[in-house]
Amino acid sequence: MDVRNCRQCGRLFNYIGGSYRNLCPNCVEGIEEKFGDVKEYIEENKTASIGAISEACDVSVKQIEQWIREERLTFADDSPIGIACEACGATIKSGKYCENCKNSLASQFGNMYKNNKESAPATNKNPRDSARMRFLDK
Repeated sequence: MDVRNCRQCGRLFNYIGGSYRNLCPNCVEGIEEKFGDVKEYIEENKTASIGAISEACDVSVKQIEQWIREERLTFADDSPIGIACEACGATIKSGKYCENCKNSLASQFGNMYKNNKESAPATNKNPRDSARMRFLDK
């Protein structure tokens, strides 16, 4: 049993994992309620900025940006809200990377996998060759 102190309120709780690390169930529930409030506010005020959303819903800008990076909040192309791509800094509406960086990373991983497959040493054809006992001459 893993007992921890809540990062937000300081209470002890039984930690079982999850997306909100080191937060007790009560604080997680409070954050989820705030998420619902933010989502409703965005639906009613489609042209609001992150700062306006933060003030109206009493949620930090950092928390809103985290929800955008987790792709829990997404915005239309005409929305003024945008965050920076973690790789190149281009403005994106959700996630961590822009489409160009996603494609670049995918091709790099694909090439890395192909290179590892090609450079793998050839295995012995006869399984008995590798299973022999060897002696050292003295």
